[in-house]
Amino acid sequence: QVQLQESGPGLVKPSQTLSPTCTVSGGSITTVYYYWTWIRLPPGKGLEWMGAIAHFGGTYFSPSLKSRTSISRDTSKNQFTLHLSSVTPEDTAVYYCALWVATALTIDSWGQGTQVTVSP
Repeated sequence: QVQLQESGPGLVKPSQTLSPTCTVSGGSITTVYYYWTWIRLPPGKGLEWMGAIAHFGGTYFSPSLKSRTSISRDTSKNQFTLHLSSVTPEDTAVYYCALWVATALTIDSWGQGTQVTVSP
């Protein structure tokens, strides 16, 4: 069973970069057909898919966030990190990492989520 755990600063100032990290256990981030995903839940709104990094390192992003988003990975630590730049209070949300399995076309596992607040 793959498990995911988010970590990172809970408070970020406007114009800075938000960078939560997801640590994976019980599976490798290089496993074929695995796509490691970031999803957020802003207060009072629905879930928003932000982007993903594939087992081979390719990345995919939401068109609305693409100009501000990147995802990196550290295969030696089995971790991947979201980078969201030029943040505003509108980026305040619970940030989740998740595993999407291409062969099943479904999300297999979720992290518990990490609250990130953007405030001066």
